[in-house]
Amino acid sequence: MRESIVFVAALILVFLSTVLISKKLIPILKSRKMGQKILEIGPRWHKGKEGTPTMGGIAFIIPSVLVGIAGCVYITVTDGIRESLPLVFTLIYGLAGGLIGCVDDRAKLRKKQNEGLTAPQKFLLQVLAAALYLFGMAMVRRAEGLAPMTEIYFPFVGKTVDFGIFFYLIALLLLVGVMNSVNLTDGIDGLCSSVTLIAGVFFAAAGYLAGGAAPDLRDLLLGAILIGGCAGFLVYNFYPARVFMGDTGSLFLGGLVVGGAFMMENPLLVIVFGFWYILETASVMLQVGYFKLTHGKRIFKMAPIHHHFEQCGWSEIKIVVVASVVTAVLSVVSLVWGLR
Repeated sequence: MRESIVFVAALILVFLSTVLISKKLIPILKSRKMGQKILEIGPRWHKGKEGTPTMGGIAFIIPSVLVGIAGCVYITVTDGIRESLPLVFTLIYGLAGGLIGCVDDRAKLRKKQNEGLTAPQKFLLQVLAAALYLFGMAMVRRAEGLAPMTEIYFPFVGKTVDFGIFFYLIALLLLVGVMNSVNLTDGIDGLCSSVTLIAGVFFAAAGYLAGGAAPDLRDLLLGAILIGGCAGFLVYNFYPARVFMGDTGSLFLGGLVVGGAFMMENPLLVIVFGFWYILETASVMLQVGYFKLTHGKRIFKMAPIHHHFEQCGWSEIKIVVVASVVTAVLSVVSLVWGLR
């Protein structure tokens, strides 16, 4: 019962705070001319969005972190600090992604173009954040008297494989890869917010199903933060968007989503319930690779794949609905067959 009360309270607090902060933040971003620049190689019909305030992710990052801290304090008081640390490190990892995104967004605005940090700079910072996250989670296991995690659970087949030291390479690739995949998903109005809201529902449901005798409050709190933050932001981000989250928001959400999968000790499951994120990255990789191999031919009309669907005549709302339904279906599949 207490877990449900905490979950509902956290969700409502994050939702209302995000709506209120967004309402105050949008005029500030406009007055400081912090508008999105649109790439020349991007969809020409997106030119009308140029100047829409960006870095709006600040609106849900602030309440998410504050409510998350309060939740961690509550878990520490009721269940002990070791129980709260995985959520603490997941929040820190998400915040690290948000800070990297903020630096990137500021660089874009300063340069007055849609390219901020260089790819190597961003990648290096993300790898560093992921490595520190894995170190923190390893320290939690050590405090519990457990060996460092080197095993990966394969959902649906129910097998666990020990990768030894190679676990950390796989983990780094997954952490950085998913964080960037969520970032790529933020390409049309409301897409990233909607898909991640469904991911939040997955974490909340997993908290109830995988908690044994009592729900897992860490999963519930993460779910509440994602649902409340994304729902509150959608008030202003749904088509036609009045604000964009920017890399500030999308990298923060990416860190929470993939960090949550590691917190559940079921990291590969993010590939299933987060399939749409992976699809966005896969479409870019396939497009670039095929373009180079064939000297100019393309698989998709445009990548990431949401732009391909736009080129096929789909409206932004239709793409968001389809992506959300796909994520919801795969989340149910993950809950029924993928949990440990």
